Amino acid sequence: MLGGCYRPFAPQKGLTPMVKKAELLEKAAELKLEVSDKNTIAEIEAAITGASTPETEAPAEEETPETDGKPLAKAGKRSEKALAEAEAKAEKEARKEAGDTTPQSDEVEANAKKGPKPITRPRSERRGKNYRKVAEQVESDKVYSLAEALELATKTNPSKFDASVEVHVRLGVDPRQADQNIRTTVSLPNGTGKTIRVAVFAPEADHKAAKAAGADIVGDEEFIKQLDKQEINFDILVATPQYMPRLGKYARVLGPRGLMPNPKSGTVATDVAKAVTEAKAGKVEYRVDKQAIVHLSIGKVSFGAAKLAENAKAFFDSLQSQKPASLKGRYTKSTSISTTQGPGIKVENVTN
Repeated sequence: MLGGCYRPFAPQKGLTPMVKKAELLEKAAELKLEVSDKNTIAEIEAAITGASTPETEAPAEEETPETDGKPLAKAGKRSEKALAEAEAKAEKEARKEAGDTTPQSDEVEANAKKGPKPITRPRSERRGKNYRKVAEQVESDKVYSLAEALELATKTNPSKFDASVEVHVRLGVDPRQADQNIRTTVSLPNGTGKTIRVAVFAPEADHKAAKAAGADIVGDEEFIKQLDKQEINFDILVATPQYMPRLGKYARVLGPRGLMPNPKSGTVATDVAKAVTEAKAGKVEYRVDKQAIVHLSIGKVSFGAAKLAENAKAFFDSLQSQKPASLKGRYTKSTSISTTQGPGIKVENVTN
């Protein structure tokens, strides 16, 4: 049958080779094959088989893309999909670094801002009305003396409450150096004007003396239970040296708040009564921050310029005594004074 799969001729029983060859030649003639009776039966069968079975082209082998001379994997980091995603991510990061925020999809319209460019007002104009009013009294380009700056600070408080007067000193030290990481305490003659809550963590034998000195919280086991509940009801914590190891597990609670007792700040002491008295009297700690700046509150606006000057002198004398011996160059770069929410007042460098 034409177009079908030819099966080798199986002669019926009793057929002679001549009859078989005749039938094969008849079949070859139908297929228009160039064979004759001179060909053997095997040759005629082979010709009929080749003509009846159409040759099918073998499928071409899929070319495997290569990268860097290595064929791609079917899965994993070296697969075609993974490499395409990595390339897209790299392009996205490059656009991000270049500041190109234009959408890459044609279906999404670019979010272009319409209208004129917004005008950014100066920072002073964005302040409140009370701030702008008192800021007019401060000359931004003038460097005041300490006495003038303190007198001006008491007049430039825009708040309705009794604000603190703060001193900010930028030093020329490197806080990363151990010998230049300034941290100490100073007793302000007139106090800070704040109500300081002092807690004492000491043996029971010291409880009576601590309470007599004015401690607000005194305890040992009861105090530990409060720390377990993270109840922080104090501003300064005084502890004895033998009780310090018991506070180790609370370092993550007390440390970030600046409440961890430290020998440099005088909060680790054997005489807890003396430590409490000094803390209540106005002994404060100051330290340089990562930007090499010291911040300290030296009192309230209600103190007046005279009392603030006494506190400021005590602070600057203490700061001068902490000047590192290894420091080369200027110790104080700049000094300013301000109230809690008031404008900054440039002050001449007292420590230099």
